[in-house]
Amino acid sequence: MSSFASLTRRTFLVALLAVGLIALPQFHALAQADPLPSWNDGAVKSAITEFVQRVTTQGGPDFVPAEERIATFDNDGTLWCEQPFYFQMAFAFDRVRAIAPQHPEWKDEQPFKALLEGDVKTAATAGEKGLLSVIAATHSGMTTEEFSSEVLDWTKTARHPRFNRPYTELVYQPMLEVMQYLRANGFKTFIVSGGGIDFMRPWTERVYGIPPEQVMGSSSVTEFKLTSDGKPELIKTAKVQFIDDGPGKPVGIQQHIGRWPIIAFGNSDGDLQMLQYVSGGPGARLALYVHHDDAEREYAYDRSSEIGKLDKGLDEAAAKGWPVISMKRDWKVIFPASQ
Repeated sequence: MSSFASLTRRTFLVALLAVGLIALPQFHALAQADPLPSWNDGAVKSAITEFVQRVTTQGGPDFVPAEERIATFDNDGTLWCEQPFYFQMAFAFDRVRAIAPQHPEWKDEQPFKALLEGDVKTAATAGEKGLLSVIAATHSGMTTEEFSSEVLDWTKTARHPRFNRPYTELVYQPMLEVMQYLRANGFKTFIVSGGGIDFMRPWTERVYGIPPEQVMGSSSVTEFKLTSDGKPELIKTAKVQFIDDGPGKPVGIQQHIGRWPIIAFGNSDGDLQMLQYVSGGPGARLALYVHHDDAEREYAYDRSSEIGKLDKGLDEAAAKGWPVISMKRDWKVIFPASQ
């Protein structure tokens, strides 16, 4: 793992911010032979399907009207892989190399010099200040449309260092099935991520079936401007607007969604407050953690990891009876078949 992983998630988010399918009408749960075919039978799979059955059974004690069936999902480590470091960091590092010809001074300026030489370990010694400079150089000073275009181009060409697949193919097949299953039963699915909202929105609908207006994330201040010929533009700036991590997640849910979710999925301590918030509401509730315990097919990490640390969350799940999804035990496959 890169030593950039030693930077805390909040450090990464602050640095990032410094620059910046269809809900059906309410009805009984759909009868399906197996709505979650990539899941092994067991307590966790049953917890999900039984919960959906309860809240969609009209006339039942736990019935929830379709408009109140809100499901929230963390992104990094919950819907797609997050190792050896957050994929948005990989995007930033690749952008440094892509725009280096416009910055000849980077040949002698750290951490850019190290990144251009492929020496991430040395680049990491620049610490938070260095990461801030990388994010500032790669995420600000452009229109939101230009940034979206850069992100989409990157998703088409970049490859993960271990799996040699596009990053957007390293999504979890079992979680894709959960989202589809929930939507088929009248739920509206939202992403609530600490990652950058502008980084996720260009591709989430294609990959997850979640439209951009149902994506929440950390954000920088965006400014409205008119060009000399009167064309309106939105410019990404270097001012922090909102960090959608930890306690920021339930706050963001209230501000962005305005309804109390009834089911939530996370994978780290950064999701703890979201799961506490969702599980603490009235009526039927379900909070679940994805536990990375499959080093052979993906990665194994939890309490001591700098990326996706799951420590307090594991303890709280045990104390409150939240289902913990074992990637090794509960999932037949991790990623979709190669496209």
